[in-house]
Amino acid sequence: MAAADDQAPVVMGLEILRTDSVEFCALEEAFGPESLGIIVVKDLPEKFHRLRHELLSYSSALGNLPRSELDKLESAASKWLVGWSCGKETLKDGRYDTLKGSYYVNCAPGFEDQQKVVAEKYPSFPEYTAPNVWPSKDLLPAFEATFRELCTLIIDIAALVARACDKYAEANIDSYKKGYLEHVVKSSISTKARLLHYFPAPDSQTESDSKEEDDWCATHVDHGCLTGLTSAMFVDEAAHPPQTGASFSPLRELERSPDPEAGLYIHSRTGVVTKVAIPRDCLAFQTGEALEMITEGKFKAVPHFVRGAGKSGGKVARNTLAVFTQPNLWEMVDDKRDFAAFAKGIVEKNH
Repeated sequence: MAAADDQAPVVMGLEILRTDSVEFCALEEAFGPESLGIIVVKDLPEKFHRLRHELLSYSSALGNLPRSELDKLESAASKWLVGWSCGKETLKDGRYDTLKGSYYVNCAPGFEDQQKVVAEKYPSFPEYTAPNVWPSKDLLPAFEATFRELCTLIIDIAALVARACDKYAEANIDSYKKGYLEHVVKSSISTKARLLHYFPAPDSQTESDSKEEDDWCATHVDHGCLTGLTSAMFVDEAAHPPQTGASFSPLRELERSPDPEAGLYIHSRTGVVTKVAIPRDCLAFQTGEALEMITEGKFKAVPHFVRGAGKSGGKVARNTLAVFTQPNLWEMVDDKRDFAAFAKGIVEKNH
């Protein structure tokens, strides 16, 4: 791994976005060719903090459900891109990824209303059109409601970031369609969320295993427009075992990762690897390939990966949420391809 540099992500307050006060130079620094491809938004609504803590606690409760219950949440028809997924994705060396569990939701408001129509229109793409699968409320009482409320909040803020990007693109790209990215983010029913539960390091993990650069999530670029990211929650599941049913309550969050080298890393355009920390009270938005194509390369999708924690003496899990704002399947991402054609090749490569 190349030595990390001191480049830091651009940070801005939510009010700057709401009042359309984002300066073009800030967007270039955040998303341009020499950037980290990420922006951090602070001063979020108070409910964000409660929703984040509750949903990321549910991630541990979900990951610790009995195998028989997790099997009920799998959607083979969607190629495991809806509901629970573990061991279906390949890492860079071809191994199946069993280090983390994922729970996928088609999270756009209105998806359920249009799901059957879109499934009929795209019968060969169930990864994006299959109905959601939710755990029993007896096991995870407010899981679905919390999930939906947090995702809606993140999508709303992503639309403000998209509006700022539109203003830049309208000023710098000939024939750019006015308000296109904001339209894509606000109107899409293809937006997908991924709740992640990185399991505690197994007892069998060796020192060389824990030093693998991208052992938790292989180096990749997102293929959507803007990816909303919460900060990771680290919890010691041995000291505070996650509960289900009426006994569920938010978990005690560790103040910091037990391994300072664990977390999100970005490959900068100069080839330097930079660790990016998202503050607990902030949201980050990362660029994807669709955004790069829509802006004709003005904003760049930047490769990134997640590095796992070594054994820490406890049973420490890492939970986080990613919301991938993506165009509707029929929206064009360049002059030749709609998002369905673009995304299908990527999904088939990774799963």
